[in-house]
This record gives sequence, structure tokens and C-alpha cells, in this order.
Amino acid sequence: MTELYTALSMQLKGLFLGERNKIANLANASAAIFASLRELNWAGFYLVEDGELVLGPFQGKVACIRIPFGRGVCGTAAEKNETQVVADVHQFAGHIACDSASNSEIVIPLHDREGKVVGVLDIDSTVLSRFTPDDKEGLEALAKIIESSIDW
Repeated sequence: MTELYTALSMQLKGLFLGERNKIANLANASAAIFASLRELNWAGFYLVEDGELVLGPFQGKVACIRIPFGRGVCGTAAEKNETQVVADVHQFAGHIACDSASNSEIVIPLHDREGKVVGVLDIDSTVLSRFTPDDKEGLEALAKIIESSIDW
């Protein structure tokens, strides 16, 4: 894991120490990620509610509120239960353009203790091909820390 993600991991662990509240921890996680990674225009969470993804804590411009499973990058990540790295969102079938300035995206599923998908970490950039294999590895590691910090 790169130095950036090692530092972010330590920061999140410190922020979450003794705190299990979902909203508080997700709000701090989105702020820490948005402030630490370059060239982002959105970083936040969608949470599973009544069989769809609903907007949670985030940093960036206003966003879509509800996303069905299987729709867009977030819904695809949730439905397939696997990280989606999209170099050019305009080439992704069914992409949901909440912000037309977004050009690339990475979405990581979040799980409860039983392994059930309970949400996604969604990060957008105005830069094409912004997210590297190092970002995927680092953000998946952050997702594990986030998952373990919350009583879902």
C-alpha cells in the first residue's frame, strides 16, 4: 500500500477510535478521502435501504439521491459485489451523470459482518483514467477499516 493510503488508514483508525456511529464515521471518512486524494470532485457513500442505494454522507457537489441495484457504476458495484474501476464513465453503459464534469470513477462495495452489501464508497474525478491499481488496493483497504468501524 502506498504512503498516502497508509497515512489515510491511520487517520481513519484514529477518527473512528471509540466511535461506532454510522453517519459520523462515514462523514469523517468522506471528508478525509476528499481532502487527501488529488483530482477528485466527489467522494462519499450510498447506503442500501429498501433494496436500493440511497445517498449518504459525502463531499462534493449535490448528488443523485437514489440508485437502483444494477444501474450506473454504483448500482453495478453493489449488485455484482465487486469494485468497479471506470477509466471513462462516458463509455460505461447506463452511467448516471450526477455531475457532468465527472470522467472517471471507482466504487467499492461495503459489507456488514455477515458479508452482506450494505453500501458503497463512491469516488469521482474530472480526470480520465484517474484511478490506478494502487488506488484500488488502497481504497479497498480503507473500505475494510470503514466496514469494521460501524455497527451496521
